[in-house]
Amino acid sequence: MSSTGPVGGSSIDVLSLVSQLVAAERRPLDEQLKRAQSKVATQVSAMGSLLGALSSFQSALQPLKNGDAFNRMAAVSSDVQTVAVTAGKAAVPGSYAVQVQRLASAEQLSSSPFSSADAYIGTGVLTLTLGDKSMDVSLGEGSATLSAIRDAINQAANNPGIRAALINGADGAHLILTSAHTGADQRMTVSGSGGDGGLAALAYAQGSPGRFTQTRAAQDAIAVVAGHRVRSATNVMENVIDGVTLTLNATTTAAVNIDVRMDSAAALAQVDSFVNAYNSLRAQLTRLGGYDAASQSAGPMLGDALLNGIDSQLRRLISSQSASGGAFDSLAGIGITTQRNGALGVDPARLQAVLGDDPAAIGRLFSAHDGVATRLHDQIAAQLGEGAAIDVRNASLASEQRSLQKRADTIEARMQIVHKRYMQQFTALDTLLSSLQTTSSFLGQQLQSLASMNQK
Repeated sequence: MSSTGPVGGSSIDVLSLVSQLVAAERRPLDEQLKRAQSKVATQVSAMGSLLGALSSFQSALQPLKNGDAFNRMAAVSSDVQTVAVTAGKAAVPGSYAVQVQRLASAEQLSSSPFSSADAYIGTGVLTLTLGDKSMDVSLGEGSATLSAIRDAINQAANNPGIRAALINGADGAHLILTSAHTGADQRMTVSGSGGDGGLAALAYAQGSPGRFTQTRAAQDAIAVVAGHRVRSATNVMENVIDGVTLTLNATTTAAVNIDVRMDSAAALAQVDSFVNAYNSLRAQLTRLGGYDAASQSAGPMLGDALLNGIDSQLRRLISSQSASGGAFDSLAGIGITTQRNGALGVDPARLQAVLGDDPAAIGRLFSAHDGVATRLHDQIAAQLGEGAAIDVRNASLASEQRSLQKRADTIEARMQIVHKRYMQQFTALDTLLSSLQTTSSFLGQQLQSLASMNQK
């Protein structure tokens, strides 16, 4: 019902009265339910925060567990404008002198001038070859001009890498053919056949240039590396030095020094990432299970056995020793120590010195089968696994949420019944009162009528 006020005609506001009675009966049930829902929601949020913190820490452990952080090599060029350099995993420490004698280049041809871009050349088939690949371009009456030939070359589906352009000089239009590939074996040839024979004007071959001039030769790059002469079809030389890529940018008479060494900066960054990730996890565990005396507020998992178990396991693994047989058997040995608040601190000087002396030993400390990162990663993987305590707790909370929702539905259904019962009761009372008011009014009228008759 959307109306308000008396239902049966009496002075009782049935709808308002019923609403107030139902609300009064419902209030304690709703408050109890909300307290239970809030408690469960807080626990669900806390478990989500715990899962997120553990997952983030596990991700930070992966490079250390794999040992990648201590296998990276860095290469430095004394003149990157001449020779740029990168190093891969296969690179080994060393120093190499590189002298660039010649850069690789792609062939370019320029024709003698034609009267204009619309100059008629001829019809037939134009065959262009680049290295060991070729293409045929068919030219009919509608595509026999210089500009049309340019477009046909560029639009050919099987073009091996020849780009055509026109340069309009003071003496006329020149057809420019440019290879997209460097190297001495990427030479171009052009020949024409069939049609009206006019395509012969574009013929070109080594030793028979015709109307073309070679403005840039197809040639290999040549460099002297550690006293040895090497050639490359491109200006990028891979594995001339094991695991090292050289990018030649310019020729030089003076040697460029290439220094290959362990990438200590990357290793330091990974260790710092590990320490920061652990400290973030530690801070999250403290927020979840700690107590703030200043604000007198407790974390949502204060005293929780699950959280306390995870906390103690992490503390034990962080401080335990490794039996990997390396020079270092604990984090403290490389300058990583536990502070009074449980967080990790780093002695940069100690860590840098250790990295310089024996980076492989640090790698074993983290990545060996019983290394710090390996054990921590495996422990967290077990905690996050299906059927583990966290998974069981989350399943229990999900079940409790479903139960509370059913409870909410039950309360709603019960209140609808209560509302209906009250409406029936008070509507009946309202109807009765209205009837009594009508009877009272009738009797009053009759009494007044009798009084009037007696007065006469």
